[in-house]
Amino acid sequence: MKFGIDSGWFRRYEAVTPRRRVLILPHAGGSAAYFRLWGQKFGQDTEVLVANYPGRHVRASEPFMLRMEELADAVTEALLPFLGLPLSIFGHSMGASLAYEVALRLEARHSVRLEGLHVSSRKAPHRLTPGTLYREGDDALVAEIQRLGGLEGVSLDDPALRALVLPAIRADFTIVGTYGPRSAIPVGCPVRGYVGDRDPAVTDTDMSAWADVAPRGYAQQVFPGGHFYLAEQRDALIRAVSGSPAGAR
Repeated sequence: MKFGIDSGWFRRYEAVTPRRRVLILPHAGGSAAYFRLWGQKFGQDTEVLVANYPGRHVRASEPFMLRMEELADAVTEALLPFLGLPLSIFGHSMGASLAYEVALRLEARHSVRLEGLHVSSRKAPHRLTPGTLYREGDDALVAEIQRLGGLEGVSLDDPALRALVLPAIRADFTIVGTYGPRSAIPVGCPVRGYVGDRDPAVTDTDMSAWADVAPRGYAQQVFPGGHFYLAEQRDALIRAVSGSPAGAR
């Protein structure tokens, strides 16, 4: 399996004989690079796509997107050439909200129903509250990143490094802060939720509200860890996502 091929919006990991696809939508401030090891873990029958958001890495010259609607519209359109195989979507944190919005658009605009919607470390759309952190100074952003355990092993004390990574984080926090609450519009596929048992921002009770948008079935799994439990629980999480479609409890 090739390490990865950049295909516009997606970093694409080609399977030998793909029978299905999994799209991964990163968290606020995240990039395809964070999930670089995931592409080779789903087996030779699954092609993995990881979203490249504008304004970072290979798309550094492009302007950031600042609204969930704009981002969801763009991702949905970019997915159209990849709809020939059964598709599941996994989204972590901000990516979970984005995954939900993409699922709704695929159904409403293109009559495409996902094989499974997998949401991680994010409250359900109708339980979200707007935030204003994106309007605050850099120190406040850094404090929140540290609280959540993001950028593990990276020090943001270096002004040059802050200047490099904080614009993307602020742009994504703008998306997060201006999104929600939304009506609990159901999706037409099973939904599976994941959360860390020590997440300072989202509890397992918060996650359980995703059942309200999942008439086709909702299941939930709690992993050891915090908001970024998926760093240490990667293989176990991939096994859970690979078991899609998500089933009812």
